[in-house]
Amino acid sequence: MVDIRYKKGFIRLGGFTLIELLVVIAIIALLAAILQPVLSRARAKAQEVSCLNNLRQLQVCAKLYTLDNDGYLPPNRYVYDLGTGSPSLGFSEKLTWCAGLAPYDTNTVNIERGLLFQYNRTTKIYRCPSDKSRVRTKEGQTLNLRRTRSYNMSLSINGAPYTDKALYPTSFARESDIDNPASAELLFFVDVHEDCILDSHFGIPPRGWPYDDRQRWWDLPAGRHSQGCNFSFADGHVEHWQWAAPKIFTELGQLVRQDEIEDFLRVQRCVKPAKGF
Repeated sequence: MVDIRYKKGFIRLGGFTLIELLVVIAIIALLAAILQPVLSRARAKAQEVSCLNNLRQLQVCAKLYTLDNDGYLPPNRYVYDLGTGSPSLGFSEKLTWCAGLAPYDTNTVNIERGLLFQYNRTTKIYRCPSDKSRVRTKEGQTLNLRRTRSYNMSLSINGAPYTDKALYPTSFARESDIDNPASAELLFFVDVHEDCILDSHFGIPPRGWPYDDRQRWWDLPAGRHSQGCNFSFADGHVEHWQWAAPKIFTELGQLVRQDEIEDFLRVQRCVKPAKGF
């Protein structure tokens, strides 16, 4: 308390009253409530941009690999069969841009022995910053470890061979083979839903697929970027897509919901079609 002499008396200058303090606290709380959504959107946008940058760097690695290997695209032969839980035809830990199973890898060893790691030795570019998923054991226990990978490579990029080549020939092996769709429209790397990602191969039934699973998400793309997903393309550019419907994981190889058919067809147009389409 401070006393200031004024003429014959005193003027007392005190601190804030309790009511004044409560008013100030209420104003601060109100401002925080108003700014919180703005800050959250800004943080989410920054993470989206960081994810796009990761995909751009991976795309540069893929291009460097192609230049070093006579025009051949990076091998994408790490595939698991959802029905059997065993390796599919063409599976090989040595013929892949990235080995390992994302939900179970407790370290970055599998990333480091992939064929692209030599071109950028930063393992952080393999994980989306918005991906908060944790490593789990095959028995279902969740560990307090952030996963090491969020991205897969499209089945159209030097993927595993298929038995029925008359219907669905092997995907583009060389960069010069790319013709339908064109390089600017051909998916390369995909940000995959955290509950769906397993191996490093992103699959979707191509246009003209005659079997019963032609309306299924073999792999579900992510929706963590404000109901959107990030992709890179064979010509080197990256894009953020906003989904018409949220991406909700229910099971591996799940059916396409009626409200997301538009999204499904959009992705499907960006992979190599079955023969004759």
